[in-house]
Amino acid sequence: MDTHRWWRDAVIYQVYVRSFLDSTGDGIGDLAGVRAGLPYLKKLGVDGIWLSPFYPSPQHDHGYDVADYCDVDPLFGDLAEFDLLMAAARRLGIKVLLDIVPNHCSSEHPWFREALASPPGSPARARFHFAEGRGPDGSEPPNNWHAMFGGPAWTRITEADGRPGQWYLHMFTPEQPDWNWRAPEVAAEFDRVLRFWLDRGVDGFRIDVAAGLFKHPELPDSPDPEADARTRDSVNPLAWNQPEVHDVWRHWRAVCEEYTARDGRDRLLVGEVSVPTAREHAKYVRPDELHQAFFFDLLSAPWDADAFRKVISEAMQDIAGTGSTVTWVLNNHDQVRTVTRYGEPTPQGSGLGAARARAAALLMLALPGAAYIYQGEELGLPEVVDLPDDVLTDPIFRRTGSRARIRDGCRVPLPWSGQASPFGFTSGAEGAKPWLPQPEWFAEHATERALADTRSFWHLYRDGLQLRAALPQLGEGTLRWLDTPPGVLGFVRGDDLVCAVNFGTAPTPAPVSGTPILASGPCPPGVLAGSTAAWWISDDTNDL
Repeated sequence: MDTHRWWRDAVIYQVYVRSFLDSTGDGIGDLAGVRAGLPYLKKLGVDGIWLSPFYPSPQHDHGYDVADYCDVDPLFGDLAEFDLLMAAARRLGIKVLLDIVPNHCSSEHPWFREALASPPGSPARARFHFAEGRGPDGSEPPNNWHAMFGGPAWTRITEADGRPGQWYLHMFTPEQPDWNWRAPEVAAEFDRVLRFWLDRGVDGFRIDVAAGLFKHPELPDSPDPEADARTRDSVNPLAWNQPEVHDVWRHWRAVCEEYTARDGRDRLLVGEVSVPTAREHAKYVRPDELHQAFFFDLLSAPWDADAFRKVISEAMQDIAGTGSTVTWVLNNHDQVRTVTRYGEPTPQGSGLGAARARAAALLMLALPGAAYIYQGEELGLPEVVDLPDDVLTDPIFRRTGSRARIRDGCRVPLPWSGQASPFGFTSGAEGAKPWLPQPEWFAEHATERALADTRSFWHLYRDGLQLRAALPQLGEGTLRWLDTPPGVLGFVRGDDLVCAVNFGTAPTPAPVSGTPILASGPCPPGVLAGSTAAWWISDDTNDL
C-alpha cells in the first residue's frame, strides 16, 4: 500500500485535552500533559491522535466556542508548547489531527463583537445569520427552529442605540453564533486558519458539524422544529446537509492536496457527519471531498448480531464503494461510554457491559478501514452516572435543566495511578481537584493497574492493535460474511483470518476450526463464549 495513504486504515486516539493529563496543577489537562502522555500512546500502538479544541475560548461549550482559531488558550499552554508537542509526536511517528469548528464560533470572537456594534445590513452582520423578528414589534424569532442544546435557535440583541434589535442564529447555544458561509469573507478566513496550522505541521483536521455550515437561504419554518433538540442530532433538513456544503469540502480537499504535493505527506480531513443514511454519508467522502467521515451507525446499533451485520454491510457497500474507507467509532466525547451503553447504568458499569465492550472493540479493530478510540475506552472506563448537579458543566444541562444526554459523565479526567483522586491526573499539590470529580472506583481502572494486568482492557486493545499492524489480512480491504448460527456474527479477512462475535450469553461452537489468536474473553478450544469476540487463523481454508 502507498505509505502516503496512512489514513485509510489508521487507528486514531481521541484526546479530550482538558481530561487527559494536567501538567500545571490547576486541575485541567493541557498540551504539555498530552506531550507527556505520548509514550503511553505509542506503547498502546495507535497511529495518531485527534486533539479536542484548545483555542482561546470562554469555554461555554468546553472550547467548541472558539474566540481565536489561530492561537492556544492559556488554560492549555501556548503556541510554543504546541510546537513542542508536534515535534515530540513527529519523533514517535504519531500523526496529529486538530479539531476545527467551522459551523459556529464564540460570541467573544472579534468578528461577532464587530457585528453587534454594526448596524443591520452591514457587511459585519453578513458574516452571521442576523434577521428581523416576526410580529408587529419584531419580538418573535425569525423562524421556529430550536437549538440542538435546547431552547430557541435565535437570540435577540440590543442595538447600539439601546432599542431591541435583530435576532441572530445559533444552532447550539447563544454563546455560539453560526457563521454564514454564503459570505465570501467566512470562507477566506477559514482558508487562513487551515494554512496557519498546516504550516505548523499538523497532519489534518477533524471537522466539527461537517454537515452544517449552510442553512436554507430563506430560513423557513421547520415542520418539526424540536427535532434537533429532541434527538440531539442534526435532523432539521433546513439547517443541515444543504447541497452547498460539498463545495466547501472540495475546496478544503484541494488545500490539503496542495500541501501533500509539496512534501508527499497526506493531510487528512475527517468529518463529523450526521446524516440519515449510509448512502447520504457516502456523498461526503467522494474522491474530491473529505477523505473520511465518522460512521456513527455502528455506535448507535443495538447489541444484536443482525443489527451489526446490517450497518456494517451498508457501510461497506455505500461508503467503501466511493473509494474511501469506512471510519468506525464506538465512542467519543459526546456519547455514553461503551461499557455503560452495553450494560446496566450503574455507577461502576456491569460485567455484561464490560464483556460486550471488549467484544465490540475486537470487532471494530477487525473491520476494513480506519478506527477511532476515545480516551479511556482502552481502560474499560464506565460512564460516571452519578455526578451531583452542582458540578455539571454541560451546556445541555444549563439550557434544559435535564440530565438526559448530558456529556459530563464521559469527560471525567482519566485515572493514571494511585488509589484516590486525583489518580495521578494532576501534578498539583496534595488535594488538588480535577475539573470534574473522579469517583473512588476509578482506582480499578487506573492506567498503572491496567498495564500490570494482562487481562485488562488495555492489553486487549494493545494486542489487537499489534496484530492489526502485523497481519496483512487486517486494515484496509474487504470482508466476506460467514454462515453462522443465530446470534453469532462472523466474517473473513483475507484468505484465512476470521473474526466472530457471540452476541448471546450461551457458548456456541466456533464458526471455523483452528485456535483463536486473540479473544475478548473466555474462549475454550472450538467454542465461542457468550458476549465474546475472537480472531482465528483458520486451519482449513476450504471450510471458508
